[in-house]
Amino acid sequence: MGNRKALLLLFLVFSSALVASVSGYEYDRRGREGEEEEESTESEWFLLHDSKEIVRTDAGVMRVMRGGFGGGVSMFQSPMHIGFITMEPNSLFIPQYLDSHLTLFVRRGETRIGHIYKDDFVERRLKEGDVYSIRAGSAFYLVNPAEGQRLHIICSISTSSSLGWHGFQSFFIGGGMYPTSVLAGFDSLTLSTAFNVSTDEVSEILTRQYSGAIVYLNTTHSPTPSIWATFLNLEQHQKLEHLKRIVHLEEEASKEEDEEKEQPIWSLRKFLTDLIGNERNRREGKKGDDRRRGKGPDSYNLFDRKADYKNDYGWSLALDQSDYSPLKHADIGVYLVNLSAGAMMAPHINPTATEYGIVLRGSGSIQIVYPNGTLAMNSRVNEGDVFWVPRYFPFCQIASRTGPFEFFGFTTTAKKNKPQFLVGQNSILQSMRGPEFAAAFGVSEERLRRILDAQREAVILPSASVAPTEPMDPRKEEEERGERGREKEVVMKIPEVIRSFGNDMIMGFA
Repeated sequence: MGNRKALLLLFLVFSSALVASVSGYEYDRRGREGEEEEESTESEWFLLHDSKEIVRTDAGVMRVMRGGFGGGVSMFQSPMHIGFITMEPNSLFIPQYLDSHLTLFVRRGETRIGHIYKDDFVERRLKEGDVYSIRAGSAFYLVNPAEGQRLHIICSISTSSSLGWHGFQSFFIGGGMYPTSVLAGFDSLTLSTAFNVSTDEVSEILTRQYSGAIVYLNTTHSPTPSIWATFLNLEQHQKLEHLKRIVHLEEEASKEEDEEKEQPIWSLRKFLTDLIGNERNRREGKKGDDRRRGKGPDSYNLFDRKADYKNDYGWSLALDQSDYSPLKHADIGVYLVNLSAGAMMAPHINPTATEYGIVLRGSGSIQIVYPNGTLAMNSRVNEGDVFWVPRYFPFCQIASRTGPFEFFGFTTTAKKNKPQFLVGQNSILQSMRGPEFAAAFGVSEERLRRILDAQREAVILPSASVAPTEPMDPRKEEEERGERGREKEVVMKIPEVIRSFGNDMIMGFA
């Protein structure tokens, strides 16, 4: 009997794991049998190419790049993906919530975001350079209110709270035939009773929407107005009448819930009521701060912040939870770096976080080193490229000689990262230099001193001889990678590198 119970428990655990693995959106659908056969160059592991469109409509696109790689080596797995949202003027990303934390960075344009924060409706208007965080489970929507400018957003999707192992899941509150609202999963009699309306009325609101997750708010691009545009254009008393008919179900937060835990609770009625009220205020032109409505955190603008470090060769800044407290919920940090033409961010390591970078402007190269002292990557990157650097791995960034190199990104900790520099006046070699390091390198102390003192700059170093002279055409770079891939002596797959660590001296416990 005991064995039967144990087998049943094992089956349930396995089934739960299987369900979790297929729930949500999985990014490794391209098939792994090809990954097992092909021999990739070392650089491909740290440049993200696995881009997948998860939303595409006439009004906008969202694509996601899966973080790290899905090769099954646990030390390289990362619970973060990078998303890119593009919305046409006067469009809406319909109300939804995610099973993952979302951190937004407005690359171009402006957006109006409405979401639930501690059971209150909060609305903010974000401009270029703003960072804003939305917690997992919090209902939200995005609007591009501009008449003639596209909206471009870069976002991190932290999947530490997600249902799946390699993906994330959207739960659309609004929706109809496409996308489907989560309400549609209940049978019509249940919804009719919950809403206190007829089944025909329930069917009407759950079948009207078919334009996708990003829709236009006007009728210019569609012969029939969207349900959201129609609703927002109603008179106030008509909106309230519809609200009384449609919204009768409300999720009540438990009074026993510890407020200090700040769990993301929300009310459908409050969400729609405040949406209506705020839309009325905008149309009637009421006075007040048009960037801030409701009690909740503000955005943080990176472009308005003073650089943490600056010299003649560039500047850098980093945002953590001590600067912007909403980052602590997703455990995400944000950074922005600008290097002058030919300048180098000195070789360094991140002792507490994996780093993701997106090239915003210009071009350059990224060098990453394996723990065993071999080169992991030396690749040129251009605007729009995404790279990642595992925690502890030494790396540096070098700007092209043709112009500035600007990149933005996320780190997998909201605490101060405090990178450790390996070269430069503020390096650990300078701090710890002495007979011990001289002996470790096999040189005299005087010789080591002359070498270390030759570089008088710190963090961002002057023009490097290794700086690329011009951006490489993506097609040419792909051809070059293919040539390197055919040279067996430089082909190194990650699992082989991991196994090779056993042949090197590694301090630790058996």
